[in-house]
Amino acid sequence: MKLLIWQGAGALLLVCALSGCGKGHAPAAEQKVQSEPSARTKEASAAKKEAPATEENEKGKLVLSADIARTAGISVAPLQEQDSAEQIVVTASIGANQDRFAHIAPRVAGRIVKVSGNLGDKVRAGQMLAVIDSIEVGEAQSSYVQASSEHELAKAGAERAEKLFADQIIPQKDYLRAKGDFEKAKAILRAAADKRQALGIAGKSSPSANVSTFAVASPFSGTLVEKKAVLGELAQPDKMLFAVADLSNVWIEGNLYEKDIAKVHVGAQALITLAAYPGETFAGKVAYISSGMDKESHTIKARVEVPNPDGKLKLDMFATAAISTMGTSKRLLLPEQAVVLIQGQPTVFVQEKGGFEARAIEVGEKLRGKVVVKSGVAAGENVVTAGAYALKAKMLKSQIGDAD
Repeated sequence: MKLLIWQGAGALLLVCALSGCGKGHAPAAEQKVQSEPSARTKEASAAKKEAPATEENEKGKLVLSADIARTAGISVAPLQEQDSAEQIVVTASIGANQDRFAHIAPRVAGRIVKVSGNLGDKVRAGQMLAVIDSIEVGEAQSSYVQASSEHELAKAGAERAEKLFADQIIPQKDYLRAKGDFEKAKAILRAAADKRQALGIAGKSSPSANVSTFAVASPFSGTLVEKKAVLGELAQPDKMLFAVADLSNVWIEGNLYEKDIAKVHVGAQALITLAAYPGETFAGKVAYISSGMDKESHTIKARVEVPNPDGKLKLDMFATAAISTMGTSKRLLLPEQAVVLIQGQPTVFVQEKGGFEARAIEVGEKLRGKVVVKSGVAAGENVVTAGAYALKAKMLKSQIGDAD
């Protein structure tokens, strides 16, 4: 009986001991379970806070305060259709004015003994570019010097014979012979001078001068755009030594499609743009429209003359010519500074829902500081007309921050 009571008490003590251990560790386990939902709640809350920012970046929208927008110089205006002259845009290349362009070559063969003209030099009319030593020129010069001496001698003889004949000292036949010799000498001198002129030799020659050399000169003021002359080489009449062009006025030639021929006329205004000078235009006029059509391309050449006083327009540069026609039409126009390139795509910023959204657009021709908008935005939308570059910088900066 006692044994049973002892065993029951021992079992009771064991149960109490186990219960005590459980009560000692229960709070820690319960605290751990409660701490996990708290961490997840914080992560969910943080994700919830970050979600709107991520959504804004995906849409390409920037939210700026009024002060920041004012500091960045951002101006917004509703996009509207405007009356503008219709234009035909053609691609073209810049060429020299062929009325003021010359290939310079000697009239006779000879050895180049001096070269003074260099590629790109500005030259004056009559300026020496090279000196050539020629056997043919030497012979022509010698003949001229000899003819000149004989002319002077014959002239003096004729004058003396005329005086003697007047004093009846010599017979008439001697006087007539002297006069005939003088006329013959004049004819020989004239022929020698004409030959010199035909060879391009100017000025008088003295017996002591180097009569075999002559100068190759520029026919007018301009720029040396080509140079083939090499010291010591043989120059030929059929081989160009220099090319000179007056680049103060250049020709821009493009091709008109058959459907546009009736819209363009001589004298029409044209605006020229080049990739080398973004945002800058050059004014010109249509000076010539070809009377013949190219059989393969079915296009007609049109030439625009453009003043080039500062020399910005270089030969063979590619250009775009916007030629004005007689008609007008309503088109969406934006200032050129409102359009920026983002990843190579023309883009504008549209204000909506308190932010600025980057919107890709399709652009047309440029019209005196403005650009035609073909698609991407609609009339009535509020578009950033100034400060687009500042918005672009802020957008790129935010994208870099998101990438980090």
